[in-house]
Amino acid sequence: MMTEYLEKISYYLPELSKALSESGVMLVISIAAAIIVGLPLGTSVYLVKQQPTSSNRVVGTFLNGYINIVRSFPFLLFVVALIPVTRFVLGTAFGTYAAAFPLSFVAVAIYARLVEQVLLDVPRDILELAQALGSTRFQLIFRFLYVEARSGLVLALTSVVISMVSYSTVMGVIGGGGIGDFALRYGYQRYEYAVMYTAIVIMIVFVSLIQISGSWVAKRINKK
Repeated sequence: MMTEYLEKISYYLPELSKALSESGVMLVISIAAAIIVGLPLGTSVYLVKQQPTSSNRVVGTFLNGYINIVRSFPFLLFVVALIPVTRFVLGTAFGTYAAAFPLSFVAVAIYARLVEQVLLDVPRDILELAQALGSTRFQLIFRFLYVEARSGLVLALTSVVISMVSYSTVMGVIGGGGIGDFALRYGYQRYEYAVMYTAIVIMIVFVSLIQISGSWVAKRINKK
């Protein structure tokens, strides 16, 4: 029985390797977008709340609107609704990079909200200290807020990565491939349940490693 199982896995190994690489591409692009765009977006939402002027309220309403709409939108419908935009930007609505496009929007929105929540937990004394020292906006963010909240930011990013692993499993609907699409096409639809469960176990192990790594890094950099 084990020999038969190994033969099946060996037969599907090229497709499995391709699926893992496709998932990796989608994750790298979406997480890079979360860090590059989501981190400053969440920080901006937090800062706007700290200084509620009339102009800031307009900006805050717009930023919060984007985050709330994207996070509340059913993901599969969001992917389909974004197809015209994806085609306009990338020239195609199919493939791994096209799948990473809507994933990036979701990753940005999720991480932005988590960043805001983490920064809200920073003690008010830190802000008052920064103001008393005459810190610039850049210094306030990078020398006070991010330093104080770095552990929480890492844990938040870990949660986003795990969410993107889950979301990426349905990207076969637009030809994005990935490990989820592999499990469905080569496992479930062909009644190769051993192949399907192997893919599931791989995802479980991968998510567990992400969680363990993120928790370890957060613990190491925790200054409290």
